[in-house]
Amino acid sequence: MQQIKANERELPNVARKLLETYPNERVFGFYGEMGTGKTTLIKQICKTLGVQDITSSPTFAIVNEYWTEDDQPLYHFDFYRIEEPADATRIGFEEYLYSGHYCFIEWTEKVESILQDDFVPVHIQRVDDENRLFIF
Repeated sequence: MQQIKANERELPNVARKLLETYPNERVFGFYGEMGTGKTTLIKQICKTLGVQDITSSPTFAIVNEYWTEDDQPLYHFDFYRIEEPADATRIGFEEYLYSGHYCFIEWTEKVESILQDDFVPVHIQRVDDENRLFIF
């Protein structure tokens, strides 16, 4: 388990370390209170993976699809607004999970029953206004 205390300027290092620690994993679940930086870290991970698109939170769309420089898709989910796991199933969530492409999931606790244990949990805790503790 890794624990990294970092501020927003240091997020490129956090993203790199996460991807280096789990080079063969493709599904990552992010945990943290509202405003701790889940979306901000996922944006940095996307950038590290070579995404050129403008990334944003898919709060209303539920899923955003981005493409890397080497023409690989990756998926960013935000399940804040869903009521139950079946809502995720209706959008084809399981197909995304088994696609073999990166899947980054915010509000993972809402779909844990679908994921079971087949993902990397990433916990983000507020240390103070500037710093966060990333545990993965």
